[in-house]
Amino acid sequence: MKKPLLQSVFVLLLALAAGSAFAQIAPKAYAPENLRTLSVQDQTRVISLEYSEQSRGRRIPDDQLRFYLDQVNRSNWTFSRIKQDIAQSLGGNSGGWDPNPPAHGQTILCESKSGDARRCTPPWRGPSRLVRQLSSSRCIENTTWSSQDGLITVWKGCRGEFAAAGGSTGSIRCESNDGRGRTCRTPWSGHSRLTRQLSNAACIEGRSWQSQQGQVYVGNGCRAEFAPRIGGGGGGSSDYSVTCSSEDNRRKTCAYDPRQGRPILLQQISKTSCREGYSWGYAGNQIWVDRGCRGRFGPR
Repeated sequence: MKKPLLQSVFVLLLALAAGSAFAQIAPKAYAPENLRTLSVQDQTRVISLEYSEQSRGRRIPDDQLRFYLDQVNRSNWTFSRIKQDIAQSLGGNSGGWDPNPPAHGQTILCESKSGDARRCTPPWRGPSRLVRQLSSSRCIENTTWSSQDGLITVWKGCRGEFAAAGGSTGSIRCESNDGRGRTCRTPWSGHSRLTRQLSNAACIEGRSWQSQQGQVYVGNGCRAEFAPRIGGGGGGSSDYSVTCSSEDNRRKTCAYDPRQGRPILLQQISKTSCREGYSWGYAGNQIWVDRGCRGRFGPR
């Protein structure tokens, strides 16, 4: 009686071992190097499988997946590049990928690894300043890094430590909840400009928001951050502006007169957020927009 029992136990153990081995090798992520030959659905599937395989069954965070899909379709990242980045994101980091580096005291690290653009959200509002360059590649404002209220962007290998730029102006948030109108007082006495749209509803100056001396009014579901509107500098005309639109999420360039001074986003027209260094920027005599950003640009 003991022998048949031992044989049954042995067969059961073999079956369990085979099942375990199959479970380990089944979810393999096979894909061509050029992931752009696949549909977005298949790109999502193979990237998710690769992450699950490297992380021993964990699900890829949604923001990391969106980041990879964006890099594949806009920066031509290969499958090998994706696999390498997943390995780096999991190495020594039990929490997985963190799109925003942790702050250290009053500073934050923001690093462009392998020359790719990286966006970091600091713990303060308002503009930021570079306090220490960490890379051999130079960190030059508006050339390899930029600052916008609530966002730091680095690219072309710039790795640096950033802090709040200081000053008492900063920015405020004003929100029209449930479509109701709201007036928000500002810590500055002059007019304001929209720096970041937070709502799905469009924030259009004169329609869903307007600025008066020392206050901002929002309505029709507009929720956004605002900063002081500074008078035209660099000898430019305060009436000069250029409207530039990214149609079908494609990149577009628009002529801009550099004699007017450095351009800023005067008015966001699109529902898609316009963020300097990410979905809009400028170089020489041109402004570029991308990723669905549509806005009106002009000098400070």
